[in-house]
Amino acid sequence: MQSLQQSFDELRQYLRQGRSFNQTSDDPVYYLVFGPEEMLTVKRRLDQWRAKLTLDGYEVRIFSMADAVQQIFDENELRTLWLESEAEDPFDFDSINKTLADALVARDTLKNKLDQVLQSLKGMDKTVLFITDLEALHPYLRVGALEQKLQGRFTVPTVILYPGIRAGRSTLRFLSIYPEDGNYRSIHIGG
Repeated sequence: MQSLQQSFDELRQYLRQGRSFNQTSDDPVYYLVFGPEEMLTVKRRLDQWRAKLTLDGYEVRIFSMADAVQQIFDENELRTLWLESEAEDPFDFDSINKTLADALVARDTLKNKLDQVLQSLKGMDKTVLFITDLEALHPYLRVGALEQKLQGRFTVPTVILYPGIRAGRSTLRFLSIYPEDGNYRSIHIGG
């Protein structure tokens, strides 16, 4: 398995080259895969990676899944009801998690939030979007579902910092605990 630095160097090479015709998708989506035990290390290196890409001539934007999920939960009109229900039965994790997952996927709330950012970057040459904090999606959904719904909408190279492991060329295991998922149409680096 390659180191985080080797994975980042490979990512930089892909960004310089752009997408090639032999890729399975036209979308410029790259998964930088790393073991879940390296999540804090990746967060610490993000500023360094951002600086290196800036030196390469890129503007780096960040989309934090944790911030997006928190904002959706905070702004939901049912938040008060959720808190009251949770206070009545604080150990009903299945029901609580299903309710919160529904808030993220109902009306494509989370997808639309990410799409809004992607569309705001349209036409911004030499811009790269990093999607961070994917662990905030657990146990609600996996990022592959969002990628599929946004197919054809990625306007700039998008790097998804993916805590998990690779199981083959196009199969990933989110957080190393979910079953293998081969429904990704993107380039996987590391892992």
